[in-house]
Amino acid sequence: MKLTKYTHACVRFDKDGRALVIDPGSFSEVEQALEGAEALLVTHEHADHLDVDRVKAAFEGNASLSAWAPAKVADQLREAAPSAADRVHTAEPGQEFEAAGFRVQTFGSQHALIHPLVPVVANIGYVIDGEVFHPGDSFTVPNGLEVGTVLVPVHAPWNKIQEVIDFIIAVRAQRAFPIHNALINELGTGIVEGHAQRIGGLYGTEYRHLEPGESVEI
Repeated sequence: MKLTKYTHACVRFDKDGRALVIDPGSFSEVEQALEGAEALLVTHEHADHLDVDRVKAAFEGNASLSAWAPAKVADQLREAAPSAADRVHTAEPGQEFEAAGFRVQTFGSQHALIHPLVPVVANIGYVIDGEVFHPGDSFTVPNGLEVGTVLVPVHAPWNKIQEVIDFIIAVRAQRAFPIHNALINELGTGIVEGHAQRIGGLYGTEYRHLEPGESVEI
């Protein structure tokens, strides 16, 4: 399958002429990512992971598009696009289902802590075809499953370099690519990714930078 990274946390998977998208948020190229897609997965409710208005437009223009999201987000999408309400499904931890020809497994239950005064929201991580793990805004490690590829949130108000590296080490995937990096400049990217490449390599994970719009075959 082909994985395409878009700005920030949005990624698209293409296989056998079908496509699945995760987290088309406000920083991302939503229309481009969702063009012709049949499935949409949302990890959590924050706007940088879900641009409701632009996803609503995608639903209205694509009768083949279905979505899976945590309960609050699913309700929000049904309200925003009532004509597509029957195509919006609630995602919970420990599920397995098929979406656009991809096998999807769900892990985790909540967003990483930003601050005790900031409410914690539901967060679902997704494993695609048993191969690629998108954790959303958390460092949940998929229990009972080894993945070949992990998408790594490299910069956020809720993380630090130590946690980024520990997540890479804990997952022990063969490959790692960045997500959640729209808020960091080139200097910061070089520091974080330099550590990820060097230390990840010690534990068998090859970390590679991807620019928005860049694709790799998995």
